[in-house]
Amino acid sequence: MKKIIKKIIPEKIKRKLKKHSDNWFDGYATKSYSQEGEDMILRRIFEYSKPGFYVDVGAHHPKRFSNTYYFYKKGWSGINIDAMPNSMKSFNKLRPKDKNIESAISDERKKMTYYIFDEPAVNTLDPQMVDKGIKDGYKLIKKQKIITKTLKDILLDTIPKNKKINFMNIDVEGFDLQVIKSNDFNIFRPEYILVEMHGTKVENIQNTEIYKLLNKKNYAFFGKTILTLIFKDQLLK
Repeated sequence: MKKIIKKIIPEKIKRKLKKHSDNWFDGYATKSYSQEGEDMILRRIFEYSKPGFYVDVGAHHPKRFSNTYYFYKKGWSGINIDAMPNSMKSFNKLRPKDKNIESAISDERKKMTYYIFDEPAVNTLDPQMVDKGIKDGYKLIKKQKIITKTLKDILLDTIPKNKKINFMNIDVEGFDLQVIKSNDFNIFRPEYILVEMHGTKVENIQNTEIYKLLNKKNYAFFGKTILTLIFKDQLLK
């Protein structure tokens, strides 16, 4: 078989393949699935931890732009939540060990308009983010009435009270504050919280409503990527 392959593949092409394979499968490289490398920051944080548990609100896709898929591959499990209709079909197929829930999250149960774009990553409940999405070149293709739930209610229905949550990821395009408000931190208290925040400079983070709310809940600002803020539970021993 080796002789056949050698005859079929010219030496020049073999050299090119080897060069590319060295780049793709470098033993020193680690594959990231996040949009801004958040999973690599979390990888360092949980470097010596056993497989744990995550909650991903606004999960979008089982792999694309995912801050949790790296951990799923490492034996972790958790809950994926997204409002996009039929979004959980791919999650159930590619991440069957997770609990996958199709739902919109807000600080109260109510009927709202869900805005759907040709790029699902920018779908939102926030009318102001609709204007931003259109300005950024995306096309609004549908408006759909949807009943929101609170994060507290979903977690109570899904996992035991006081379940250890190693990290919670929140990325819901402008509705992140409402998601945080909808959780009961006396019952479900993640060790780390990642939350998306557009257009915030480091020096202005302390003035944001998200920072103020999480600070009251005894979370400290821990780190930042371009759009994602990371908070750490100050009550951790």
